Parts: sequence; structure tokens; C-alpha cells
Amino acid sequence: MTTVLVVDDHALFRAGMLAVLTAMDDVEVVGEASDGEGALVAIDELRPQVVLMDLRMPGIGGLAATARVAERYPDVSVIVLTMSEDPDSVFAALRAGARGYLLKEAEADDVQRTIAAVARGDAVFGPRVAEQVVGFFAAHGQRSSEPRAFPELTGRESEVLDLMARGLDNAAIARRLFLSEKTVRNRVSEILSKMRARTRAEAVARARDAGIGESAD
Repeated sequence: MTTVLVVDDHALFRAGMLAVLTAMDDVEVVGEASDGEGALVAIDELRPQVVLMDLRMPGIGGLAATARVAERYPDVSVIVLTMSEDPDSVFAALRAGARGYLLKEAEADDVQRTIAAVARGDAVFGPRVAEQVVGFFAAHGQRSSEPRAFPELTGRESEVLDLMARGLDNAAIARRLFLSEKTVRNRVSEILSKMRARTRAEAVARARDAGIGESAD
């Protein structure tokens, strides 16, 4: 039995989703919330295995709430359930720590399969979302074949370095990646150590020499 919390600011949608989930034999709904702040309180009290999270809500939105869940409760899996299927929203949710991404029009069977999958540690996209992701990587495939400038860095560290090279400070990087400033400071320290850079400015200069951060707005 997988315990689930439903988070959405539309009461009618929550009621409908609760009805769908309650009809599932292997799912137990343990609570609901109407915004990110309420979700964090409910998670702390109820410790569900899976959270169905809307993206756009008043107050603490779904992305920020997902990032906080990933940081505070690593044993809780978040499935984003939203109307938005654009790649930017998908990748933002994944960066925040979501384990699944479904559109609100998804069939009940898809929701049930996704809940079961993320509960056992898998990551799942809905069919239409998967098409968007595949299309994005197909369009940008040439980039993935290029060797990484600093292979010693993890994927997240590479993201942080890119934003450093774009001129963002730690606070701005934290907001962009939905991390705490403390986490960003730790990432920056790891980057400097792995790159054997004495200062942040030196790391940024080397990154820019390697073509990182050039696409800044």
C-alpha cells in the first residue's frame, strides 16, 4: 500500500483526484493541501511515500515546495501533476527533485502506474511529456555528444558552474535551482576544490575560456 498526499489549489480538482485515488486498491490517501506551505506541514506530520504536486499555486509554489521536499525528506517522492507540458517546466521540476511528471488529463491507470513506479525509486514521465523531452534532446543532440569541459564535476556542479559563469551570485543560483544558499555555497566549494581553483573568479575565468556561460541573457 502506497501512502499519497494530494497538493493542488483547486478544491474541485483535489476532490476529483481524491475520488480516483481512493478507488485504487494499492493506494491510501493520507491527506491533502492547497499550497506548498500546507504541503510541507502535511508531509512533516503524515510522511507520505508519494506527493502529487501541482506546479502553480499561491504562496509557496509547486517547484519551490518540491525542492524543499527533496532536501528535507529524501524518502518522499514527488510527482508533478500539472497542465503544463513545455520542456522548461519539465526540466525545472526535475532539477527541483521531482520523480514523476504527469499532465492533469492523464488516465487513472497512468497515475496509478506512476505512483507505484516512483514509490519503488523509478522516475516516470507521462506519454506526452516523454515526447516533449525526447524531442528536446533530439533537437539538441549535438550538444550531448560534445565532451564535457570539466568531467570531474557532477551534473549539478556543472549547472552551478554555468550559472557562476553567467554572473549569478549564490543567492541567485539558489533561486534558479531551487536550492538553499548553504547548499549552493557547499557546491561552489566543491567546484573550486575539484577544479583546483584558488578563487571563484579563477573558476569563472576558466569556465568562460571553455565556453561555459556564453549563452547568458
